[in-house]
Amino acid sequence: MTKAIRSVAELAASGLISPAREAELVAVAARYDVAITPTMAALIDPADPADPIARQFLPDIRELDIAPEENVDPIGDHAFSPVKGIVHRYPDRVLLKPSHVCPVYCRFCFRREDVGSGGEMLTADELEAALDYIRARPEIWEVILTGGDPFLLSARRLKEIVQALEAIPHVAVIRFHTRIPIVDPDLVDAELVDALAAEKAVYVVIHANHPRELTAAARAAALRMTSAGIPLLSQSVLLKGVNDDAATLTALFRGLVAMRVKPYYLHHADLAQGTAHLRTGLAEGRELVRALRGRVSGLCQPDYVLDLPGGHGKVPVGPSYANFSGKTGWTVEDPQGIEHAYPPQSRP
Repeated sequence: MTKAIRSVAELAASGLISPAREAELVAVAARYDVAITPTMAALIDPADPADPIARQFLPDIRELDIAPEENVDPIGDHAFSPVKGIVHRYPDRVLLKPSHVCPVYCRFCFRREDVGSGGEMLTADELEAALDYIRARPEIWEVILTGGDPFLLSARRLKEIVQALEAIPHVAVIRFHTRIPIVDPDLVDAELVDALAAEKAVYVVIHANHPRELTAAARAAALRMTSAGIPLLSQSVLLKGVNDDAATLTALFRGLVAMRVKPYYLHHADLAQGTAHLRTGLAEGRELVRALRGRVSGLCQPDYVLDLPGGHGKVPVGPSYANFSGKTGWTVEDPQGIEHAYPPQSRP
């Protein structure tokens, strides 16, 4: 693995931030970990103050501003963690978090209070206890490995986890959520791909937010997985100054589909502490999603979702095109904004 930049001093030495900003950003890095891989650092234009890659990974003094509605656990993970490393919010699936370490630390991360250099891996006993929790609950149909980034585990450990999950009769689907194929794509080598092999369904969900992240190396990493028969999905976060315009989202989703990656979720940014400068409004997000409908292939349309604060679950918040009136029945809006009666009025 290539060596990531992990301090404000290293960011300044590399020219990614100015010496004038170094002193003020030390306080940010003391609260929230900093890490950016050389792959992502190479995409940043230091001369552009609005660079969308820099905005995702370089610390910002505004992260110390905490809005009243922001929370250290914005989607309520902690309340649904019955065993260390497990989050069980929905009846048929659980999150399994074997590690809290990431290759990069996104400035908008909803787990930013939990992940970082101090985040430990589960011990062998803790991992076994988490697996025992899954084994004891036949309603668990899907296990989602997240974290931290599970692709930072060694191929040997990944293989052991996949094999342990495959041996649980009621687990049908194993899903991985990862940034690695985008931010450090060379890690997706033959050994890692082999570790994912299973008779049961294994899915990989890649996190990408801007079309510039879809480098030749990222495309090659995706191809190594799809060539091994692994279906790929993507999740993105709607971020102010990064992808909050229709042209950027179109390029991102088309680029992913061309890599055989199906856009799955477009997340409304969570109420994590210190992230207000990166959040759009829901109304703005709905209009952006509406702008894609009918103009971009259906393959490129993710669900626009909000993870409700307090652990109440993930819900779609995209625009609605159908409306019902007790007097006139249904009207459905087409992609051009024209309303049509449904069913159409009968002709004489």
